[in-house]
Amino acid sequence: MVRPAAAFALPLTLAACAVEVPPETPPPPAAAYMALGTEPGWTLEITPDRLNYDGDYGETKIVVANPGARPSVNGERYVTDRLAVDVTHAECSDGMSDRRYRDTVTVVADGKTVKGCGGGILAPEELAGTNWRFVSVGGVPVAQDRPTSLAFDGAKLSGSAGCNRFSGGYESDGRTLTAGPLMATKMACPGAGMTQEMAFFQLMRGPVSLDFPADGTLILTGADGQTVVLKRVI
Repeated sequence: MVRPAAAFALPLTLAACAVEVPPETPPPPAAAYMALGTEPGWTLEITPDRLNYDGDYGETKIVVANPGARPSVNGERYVTDRLAVDVTHAECSDGMSDRRYRDTVTVVADGKTVKGCGGGILAPEELAGTNWRFVSVGGVPVAQDRPTSLAFDGAKLSGSAGCNRFSGGYESDGRTLTAGPLMATKMACPGAGMTQEMAFFQLMRGPVSLDFPADGTLILTGADGQTVVLKRVI
């Protein structure tokens, strides 16, 4: 009579030890590689699946399967029947502004060669002469009812954080920025504009660190971790 009881012990033990394994989270999709050029205007998107070329200001469109990158001298090469793309890891200017990119890109589309830039946007060599618009203040997107701006002209900065106009001096070593006392108009504004402006002025009372992500934004970070995110205006 003991043996039948033992026969049931193994399945019960296995059932008790079974652990439900959660499904694996799929990895995020790979970011597309973007390139562009002027005269004539063209863009190129490289995804894991395809090459998407838009040339001659939109008149030429070529979409082909991604053949995979071949190693080349200081870069990569993609070759298909209609498109050949050479990505060289050498600094590039788009020719229409002072914006600089990580790579120089050459595209041969149906036998026609165009040249341009691609990859991440490099930090400007200096702040002087650059213009920006506010994206978020303290992690909160800026209100869209009033224009915002931040311009660096020589040793002076000026702009609007959503309400009043402000200006003042500044010093920067490329890694940090210290603004002098900011002078501002005294207009009262309804809505979120005044709140985001006050948060920006509070941030600028002390030195802020500068970060230039590859997407062309500028992030100002204060000692307390609060941030202001700005987008380059060309």
